[in-house]
Amino acid sequence: MQERKPILVVGGTGKTGRRVAERLTARGLPVRIGSRAASPAFDWENPSGWAAALDGAGAAYITYYPDLAAPGAPEAVGALVDQALAQGVRRLVLLSGRGEAEAQRAERVLQESGADWTIVRASWFSQNFSESVLLEGVLAGEIVLPADEVGEPFVDADDIADVVVAALKEDGHAGQLYEVTGPRLLTFSEAAAEIAKASGRPVRYTRVPADAFAAAMAEQGSPAEVTELLLYLFTTVLDGRNACLADGVQRALGRPPKDFADYARDAAASGVWAG
Repeated sequence: MQERKPILVVGGTGKTGRRVAERLTARGLPVRIGSRAASPAFDWENPSGWAAALDGAGAAYITYYPDLAAPGAPEAVGALVDQALAQGVRRLVLLSGRGEAEAQRAERVLQESGADWTIVRASWFSQNFSESVLLEGVLAGEIVLPADEVGEPFVDADDIADVVVAALKEDGHAGQLYEVTGPRLLTFSEAAAEIAKASGRPVRYTRVPADAFAAAMAEQGSPAEVTELLLYLFTTVLDGRNACLADGVQRALGRPPKDFADYARDAAASGVWAG
């Protein structure tokens, strides 16, 4: 019976994977974390270990590291999907990104695979300001990026996790592409202002040229491929192509998405921006 089979959560220690695993566990469902540190281990760079991670699973949530925008991501996702189907794991939920050509290639690979697929195509995570690459800037009082002042509908990772869990465990989500966003557009300056208001500390946004950002990343020892990926995400993907709202959260869950101001208040209350 599927209910008793473990659910593989690839990237189960990441921003969305951790939340998905917590929600499934709270329901009393068996979860298998897909990470290098897990047993059996899951490593995107070592396909020989995928079969053990998928063995006996009833469903899988797939997140790709470092990002589906990275070269080779569609091929890697396709190989994992093939392995899953070969082992009888048919219910597959993929986390994708808005406005990313490679991500949409990976989506098509899953859609054409014959799996019982669901795609969750997400805008930028609100939690990037509190759990990821932008936290250091918030704590320093200045977020410095090469992104233009275009609107982005930042989406809460809790909303993403709720949609993923619904797709993994409820009927009616197979064959659905849920484009998930927050309920309004904010520029990075406006997001910084929301964080400043919620945290009670000064936070501002400063745009810098792409070459200056790349030089700063190099000085910090960032690998060239990481810098290249970040430049793509902060410039090409944030060029205004995603400056529109989508209804994925409402369609999947029957409720509106969480507003960025509510996220900021919750994050501030957790103490993450207390410095």
